[in-house]
Amino acid sequence: MSIRRTLAASLAAVTATAALVGCSSENGESRCANDGGIIECAPQQRSAAPKIAGDLLTGGRYDVAEARGQVVVLNFWGSWCAPCRAEADDLEATYQATKGSGVTFLGINVQDSKDKAVAFEEGRVTYPSLFDPSSRLALALDIPPNTVPATVVLDRDGRIATVIRAAVKQDGLQPIVERIAAEPPASGSR
Repeated sequence: MSIRRTLAASLAAVTATAALVGCSSENGESRCANDGGIIECAPQQRSAAPKIAGDLLTGGRYDVAEARGQVVVLNFWGSWCAPCRAEADDLEATYQATKGSGVTFLGINVQDSKDKAVAFEEGRVTYPSLFDPSSRLALALDIPPNTVPATVVLDRDGRIATVIRAAVKQDGLQPIVERIAAEPPASGSR
């Protein structure tokens, strides 16, 4: 019985934390909507993303701060993850459909070997991926490493607009990305 209570308490804590990811609160009250694993925050309630930078799978370094002014879609994935394989075509299709609107995509490979990650990406996606075997970036965004795949959409000001803790399909992701891309930046510059 104590195992069930511990599991129930852990699940409640994770759910409460998930509802607050990327969103600020007013008077202790979250202003984010959690709809079936999709957490969306109104522009005035978004918090800044932590520093997201690292080594690319293909070599070189990348820092999301360089993409300020663009909507950035971050996708956490692993070559070992069946739902990640299933969503790869939908992510690439959404990237192709939205990149002309000031949207960029960045994969973040977690808990993987570099060789397997490179082989997985080859021919599947055309956007870059960071190699983060320790899941340091996922933890910084409060995404448990066991929640893969996960997709985070940053607005043009580098704030967390949406967190999706499940595999995505183009028909669900693209409207979210397009809506965020249509928002004016809070900083007033585009």
